[in-house]
Amino acid sequence: MNTITKDMVIGDLLALDQNFAAILMASGMHCVGCPSSQGETLEEAAFVHGMNVDELLGRLNEYMETKQA
Repeated sequence: MNTITKDMVIGDLLALDQNFAAILMASGMHCVGCPSSQGETLEEAAFVHGMNVDELLGRLNEYMETKQA
């Protein structure tokens, strides 16, 4: 996987790498363990939490870049 996109389901993202949970929580998305996260996309969750999805994607993809380096 090269890029995290806004249509990715949070549960799928966490299945790829549990470290994404810390990034999501530090960004203000504290519901990563709730049942809704298993079927909710990053874009949907960002909307519900009043977050800018593009900023969130920037943080997640920055982590991916450092992981792949």
